[in-house]
Amino acid sequence: MSEHVVVVGGGILGLAGAAELAARGHRVTVLEKEDRVAAHQTGRNSGVVHSGIYYAPGSLKARFAVEGARSLVAFARDHGVSVDVTGKLIVATQRRQLPQLDELQRRAEANGVPASRLSREEARALEPHVECLAVLRVGTTAVVDYVGVSRALVALLEAAGGSVLLGQEVRSVTSDATSVEVATSQHTVRGTYVLNCAGLQSDRVARLAGLRPDVRILPFRGEYHELRDHARHLVRGLVYPVPDPALPFLGVHLTRGHDGVVHAGPNAVLALAREGYRWGDVDARDLWEELSWPGAWRLARRHWRTGAGEVARSVRRSLFVRSVQELLPEVTGDDLVRSGAGVRAQAVGRDGRMVDDFHVEHAPRQLHVLNAPSPAATAALEIARHLADRVEATA
Repeated sequence: MSEHVVVVGGGILGLAGAAELAARGHRVTVLEKEDRVAAHQTGRNSGVVHSGIYYAPGSLKARFAVEGARSLVAFARDHGVSVDVTGKLIVATQRRQLPQLDELQRRAEANGVPASRLSREEARALEPHVECLAVLRVGTTAVVDYVGVSRALVALLEAAGGSVLLGQEVRSVTSDATSVEVATSQHTVRGTYVLNCAGLQSDRVARLAGLRPDVRILPFRGEYHELRDHARHLVRGLVYPVPDPALPFLGVHLTRGHDGVVHAGPNAVLALAREGYRWGDVDARDLWEELSWPGAWRLARRHWRTGAGEVARSVRRSLFVRSVQELLPEVTGDDLVRSGAGVRAQAVGRDGRMVDDFHVEHAPRQLHVLNAPSPAATAALEIARHLADRVEATA
């Protein structure tokens, strides 16, 4: 039976889900509150197509990332979107990191990700300016223009009869056994099913729809610098540190994007607004929701030392430069200039634990994506198939 699915959110995940549903013969209307698609997480990330090496074997993140890396690269090539399969180096600079590098190699094998251990000399042949003790080279990592992918998905959606309505901030969601009604800042859209892919606003949309999810979105700002033109030669591709296994962040890394710009970062600091891309961006409602969520305080108690270090690195540029120098000793403060920032929508439970995998909740005629962390952009096409299956199974 054909449904009229109202998709909330015009990021890559909402657009991929919409295009998949439209391809299956459903009528689809996408509601995006901004004046363009891919305005937030999708358009402000590093552009990396992740391989799936980091994620626990058997998890949805691992499966979706491995399959998504293949399908997204193929999609970009088929639709003329800029993409380059560069591979990347995961670099251990201290002996205490070697066991975790071993664990990543084990995960690579379990997840079916091509990865090979390199000596310092072999790694320096690929990245002559990088410092390391040992390296894991991952061959399937790529860089892509995610905004370009999003626009291609819009074209597919519209060709299949769907539509994207911009400037539509959702104000209410109601549903009964057969229909849904979504009221926005502009008008009301009636359909038969609602799919919530609102990212930074996803838990709010779920509450508007009558759910009481036991997670809250906390916004973490990722702050980037970039290498000035004269220093770009220091990095040929993608260079990552060995990540802290206790946190869902990958640490300060170096990425040469599809446009040739080399970014360094990010810091990960709790933002003072859900769309707070600068320290000066403060939203009283957002801040109150953060401070009133018990999980935020429990998270802070558990990781206060790491958080303090991230804040210090954000406000003291010399500390950020020092972090970059752990991978790239030749870089100086004069080689780096502040670049853009992104905000990650991280779901946190009442117990203070960051939700590590994809988290979806449903109600009659409703499906809500309440946690879609990295590698969600990488895995967007695979997640879209999964969401479309869920919509059809619960409609």
